[in-house]
Amino acid sequence: MAVTPRGTSPVPPDARPRLTVLSGPSGVGKSTVVAHMRKEHPEVWLSVSATTRKPRPGEQHGVHYFFVTDDEMDKLIANGELLEWAEFAGNRYGTPRAAVLDRLEAGEPVLLEIDLQGARQVRESMPEAQLVFLAPPSWEELVRRLTGRGTEPPEVIERRLQAAKVELAAEPEFDETLVNTSVEDVARELLALTDVV
Repeated sequence: MAVTPRGTSPVPPDARPRLTVLSGPSGVGKSTVVAHMRKEHPEVWLSVSATTRKPRPGEQHGVHYFFVTDDEMDKLIANGELLEWAEFAGNRYGTPRAAVLDRLEAGEPVLLEIDLQGARQVRESMPEAQLVFLAPPSWEELVRRLTGRGTEPPEVIERRLQAAKVELAAEPEFDETLVNTSVEDVARELLALTDVV
């Protein structure tokens, strides 16, 4: 007989894992946390987004993103093939719907790493999804991370900082908040929330 930890309910064997959505301001370290968690636990499936953004050095098509043209993105949106999509810093990003649903039906835990707009769309279309907000230790630390990347021009950084203020204000909309003081600790906490036993 399985023992259920105190404070939790037994999960029926036929219950499928919940979709976990990780969001938070740009520069908070979402990608770093997810990469650390998946290195230790590759069984958590991370959805690969489609984007109209050009690849950065080292990024691979189908691994980091599906790099698509504006016309291809228009078709994905028009045909309802995206679970969510958003425009950010002049580029569009979206989550292919079919792959997410297929993995959930197969009983695999699924993680989405998306922005605030996308998280809100997922909440509307899949209310059972668990929304997790990744917060910076402080505003000053977030500014340091965004300006320290050195990969974007000042006007893009300024846009990201303005967007970050809006995103931080949306924290109460989420089911859980994790503060990124330590990548290892946050990755462990996130793993615990993804229903991986």
